[in-house]
Amino acid sequence: MRKILIAAPIILVCFGVALAEEFRGTITKVDGNKITVLKGKKGDAKEVTLTVVENVKVSKGKFNKETKKLEAGDAIENGLKNELFSSGKTRATFTTNDDGKVTEIVVGGRGGKKKRNNN
Repeated sequence: MRKILIAAPIILVCFGVALAEEFRGTITKVDGNKITVLKGKKGDAKEVTLTVVENVKVSKGKFNKETKKLEAGDAIENGLKNELFSSGKTRATFTTNDDGKVTEIVVGGRGGKKKRNNN
């Protein structure tokens, strides 16, 4: 009986994590509560349309060198209505819920390695 009580919460957490998703992509279009995102790597990126929740968190990202992960920073004013998203090419990390709706968007972060000119 103890084993079942211990195993049940672990299984529930695993299923919750399996259904929610976090991925990187490029926002190409924002239309109300729908966003069009290029998902995947440059050569084989696929365009997908996602629905965002009403209270989606939109923030600037900061790269944490210790954990080597992108973390949410300051909130972006006006959320998806900010002019930052009107350019059509905004890199971001997206977090979805169990229903596949976007709950958090973290913009930017660490880009590629910068080339230094040693001359």
